[in-house]
Amino acid sequence: MLKEVVFAGFGGQGVLTAGLILSQVALFSGKKATWMPEYGAAMRGGTANCTVKYSSGRIFSPGQEAPDAIMALNIPSFNRFIKILKPGGIMLIDSDIVTCDTNVRDDVKVVGVPATTIVNELNNPRGLNIVMLGALVKLMGDYSEQEAIDGMNDMFSKKGKNAFEAANTEAFKRGYAAV
Repeated sequence: MLKEVVFAGFGGQGVLTAGLILSQVALFSGKKATWMPEYGAAMRGGTANCTVKYSSGRIFSPGQEAPDAIMALNIPSFNRFIKILKPGGIMLIDSDIVTCDTNVRDDVKVVGVPATTIVNELNNPRGLNIVMLGALVKLMGDYSEQEAIDGMNDMFSKKGKNAFEAANTEAFKRGYAAV
């Protein structure tokens, strides 16, 4: 079954990396996956989003259509993408940042995670995207916690970033446990 997920926020929040991790987890698990980034005018501070699709079968188009889930890390991303979320879909927000009225559609599930609070507790502000990814993986239900952690750590080890494995694993687990 084809799944489509959009990751959106400001540049520098790690939304593109979170999407890349999910695509790599899918590949690590034997599925096919696409990752399509979209950058705003500025790399840090401008808007950024990406679309990830994964499936056990063929994926014919990598572009945005009707996402099953959206991870929005700021209010502009929430407002932009809530409109295209598939009925019955999941909108995951950082409830510390997305403080606008989220009751704009009654045919979708909006889930808030206090991700900023969690990363402050972990003393790991760069782990916000990983906390949110942990929550998203649990909500989607396509991968176990350990399967996703293994895929994430495999991706980072191939990039030579093994030093962050413990911090990323802890951030992921906290997000997974938050929902």
